[in-house]
Amino acid sequence: MVDVTGANAEFWNEPCGTVLARSIGIEEITADALRRYDATYLGYYPYLIPLVERAGVTGAAVLEIGLGFGTLGQYIAQRAKVYHGIDIAEEPVGLLQQRLALIDPPCHTGVVRQGSALDLPYPAESFDTVVTIGTLHHTGDLARGVSELHRVLRPGGRALVMVYNRDSFRRIVRLPRLRVAAMLGRLDGPVDQRLRGMYDRRSDGRAAPHTDFTSLGEARRLFGAFADVRIERHNFDDYRIGPLPVRREWFLGSLDRLLGLDLYITAAK
Repeated sequence: MVDVTGANAEFWNEPCGTVLARSIGIEEITADALRRYDATYLGYYPYLIPLVERAGVTGAAVLEIGLGFGTLGQYIAQRAKVYHGIDIAEEPVGLLQQRLALIDPPCHTGVVRQGSALDLPYPAESFDTVVTIGTLHHTGDLARGVSELHRVLRPGGRALVMVYNRDSFRRIVRLPRLRVAAMLGRLDGPVDQRLRGMYDRRSDGRAAPHTDFTSLGEARRLFGAFADVRIERHNFDDYRIGPLPVRREWFLGSLDRLLGLDLYITAAK
C-alpha cells in the first residue's frame, strides 16, 4: 500500500474534467455550461452510459466512488432510487451538490460526501450497485478498494469499475520511448511521473500522485471474490502518421477492444 490519501485530497480538489471544461470555454458553473460539458464528455466516451445502465442504476440504491466533474453522478442520481456519492476531495463534492441543485426539478435524493474509497463510511450490504470510474487506481491500494466495494454491495449486486489497462497501445508505444529518453538524459522528471501525467494532470501540469496499471489477469484476480466478472477494453488515443492525423474514433469498437486504454470491469457479487 502507498499512502497517498493527503496528496490525493489536495490534487483532486481540482475536479477531474477541469482541463476539458476549460478547453471548451467553461469558466463558470451554470446549468447551460454543465449541459455543454456533459455533451462533450459523453460524446468522447460513447460507451459509458450503456455500461452504467447495464450495471443497473435505474430504481436502485447506488454508490458512486470518485465524482470528477459530476456528469455520471447527475445522470445516476436522476435515475436511482437512492444515490450516494463520495470523493476524497472537497471540490468535486461541492460541484456535484451544485449540479443536483441546478437541474430542473432539483434532485433532493442524492447524498454527497467527502471520504475515502479505502474506508467507505457505509455498513456492509448497503447498495445494489457501485460505480467507480477512474478512481481506484489512484488510491495506492487497489486491492483494498475492490474489497471495500465488495463489502458494501448487497448479495446479487453489481459493480462497474474502470481502471487503466497495463497492456494498452499507449503504454506499448510510449513507455519504451520514455525509458530511452530517460537513459539519454532527455527526460524532465522520472519516467513514472511523466507516464502518470499522460493519463491525469491538473491545469497547472502536475501529474496525479499515484497511478496503478492493471493487466487482464490481475483484474480477474482482484475480483476473485465476485461470482461473475466481465472485463472489456475501451478508449483510444489520437495519433499522427507523419502529417496525417489518425482519429481515435476510428478505433472505438474495434482496436480499442484489444489494446484500449481502460479496463471496464462489471462484476456481480
